Amino acid sequence: MNCTVDCKKALFLTTPGDVKSSPTILITGAAGNLGSLLARHLILTGHNLRLMYHRKSLPSDLASAPNVVSIQADLARPETLSPAVAGVNVIVHFAGVLFAPRPERFLPVTNAQWFSNLVEAALRANVGRIILISFPHVEGPTTVDQPATGRLDREPISVHAKTRLQGERLLFERTQGTETIPVVLRLGMVYGRGILMVDAARWLAERRLLGIWREPTWFQLISTVDYLRATEAAILKPGIRGIYHVGDEKPVTLQHFLDEACRVWDCPSPIRLPLWTIYAAASL
Repeated sequence: MNCTVDCKKALFLTTPGDVKSSPTILITGAAGNLGSLLARHLILTGHNLRLMYHRKSLPSDLASAPNVVSIQADLARPETLSPAVAGVNVIVHFAGVLFAPRPERFLPVTNAQWFSNLVEAALRANVGRIILISFPHVEGPTTVDQPATGRLDREPISVHAKTRLQGERLLFERTQGTETIPVVLRLGMVYGRGILMVDAARWLAERRLLGIWREPTWFQLISTVDYLRATEAAILKPGIRGIYHVGDEKPVTLQHFLDEACRVWDCPSPIRLPLWTIYAAASL
């Protein structure tokens, strides 16, 4: 179960003003789902973007946009990061590996060591603000009455959450005493047009292959529109610093969300499975 306080308003209602009149914004993982959605949104608003990718090339519409500079770099190789961060005012960090077998083997490297390489390069380049995209599960299990509140001293369960919390701690420790402002956006599950996980769920549901464990899992949702608005605010608004939970006001269960989605898609409800079968599949 994971519930959070709603901090969207803290971002949206901050006194207007820019970090810089025309900031240069570096997005890591810009070829990925959330990174590319943010890039397209910021292109429409005329911001100067530097889009970083590793192996997967940028979509053609992003690479050819007039206010975009694309740059290939590898978080595992610090020497490739200096050109990526030079002259940048704000970094929004998405890059990493989400879905692959045996996450306990690679996530401590991708979420901690590789992010450390980026932070060190940013500090050397005097980047003004680093925004780490995270999620509320870094605080471990919570309840509606005891939501996640922006702490760094909890004990999460999954290796994804444990290593992302390592990244959060690292960001605040390394930027302490510097002019670089640390920001963490703990996003709820983003839903809406263009979100690949939702599209994948629909594909499975249409083929009667969508399954979910029986135990209720509470979490926060956030629409694509609110995700884009909140992240843009975190980039541009003055006075932004620290941890923000970004989600809808009321938590829902994952089971209820998928049931309702299947109803809208005119598909059967997801198959309820024992939790151990999910863990067994994930370990393959």
